[in-house]
Amino acid sequence: MTDANHDPVAELVGLGLDRREARWLVEEFLPGGDPDSLTVLRGAAQRRLDGEPLQYIIGHWPFRSLDLDVDPRVLIPRPETEGLVDVALGELAAAASLAPLLVDLGCGSGAIGLSLLDELRVRGVAATLVALDESTDALDVARANARKHHLHAVSFVASSWFDALDSSLRGRVDLVVANPPYVGASEMQTLDPVLRYEPLGALVSTDEGGVVGFGDLDLIVRESLGWLRPGGSLVMEHGEEQRAPLIELAKDYGYVHVRDLDDLSGRPRTFVARRPS
Repeated sequence: MTDANHDPVAELVGLGLDRREARWLVEEFLPGGDPDSLTVLRGAAQRRLDGEPLQYIIGHWPFRSLDLDVDPRVLIPRPETEGLVDVALGELAAAASLAPLLVDLGCGSGAIGLSLLDELRVRGVAATLVALDESTDALDVARANARKHHLHAVSFVASSWFDALDSSLRGRVDLVVANPPYVGASEMQTLDPVLRYEPLGALVSTDEGGVVGFGDLDLIVRESLGWLRPGGSLVMEHGEEQRAPLIELAKDYGYVHVRDLDDLSGRPRTFVARRPS
């Protein structure tokens, strides 16, 4: 932090902001210490003090190697989800396909699918991505992020899960990835208030089989099998109490290599399974 930025940071901290967040806001809205931007900076600080997520105020946020544009039309990219990309890359490496077909269900900002496309491109793998979301607003954000990072091997489809996916792709998909809604409506009041700024439809799912928030997870496990090629993988984020029912459901449907991984904080987070070869 430069001397020019010291006083503005101190001012925001004095108002009640966390010092790190104050520094980020100063760097974003007061570049070079421009005094003409002080009003904008103070407005941004007030929005944060009112509870609005920092990521929406700034308007972009890092996810792995990408700087993604984000706003209230999409979920905020989170570090826990970055681990899902590592798992998905591992599944693709094990399959050794030089031109894999990827499907990102409920793509939101494009964080998962575009990161995969970008990192596979660096590795010399010519992947193709189909990104689906029932929200056309979310698809607009994802398209903008694809253009921003010059990722062209992607098509965007307005679809509730697989409903509008081209039927010619049945049995041909190498990887299905998803961070679907998995919070139960009954849980929302107990969670971080920041979530109330995010799109409810991307967070909350119905209960299923006595499991809170399991409805969309259940559907994706059931339907992915018909779209995956033999040996293709499903990689999906989920909540802490959903590990055991996901594993049981996948085995009942005939998936193989079923496993579930913890995130960096030691919580159940990433489900992995393959269609039998």
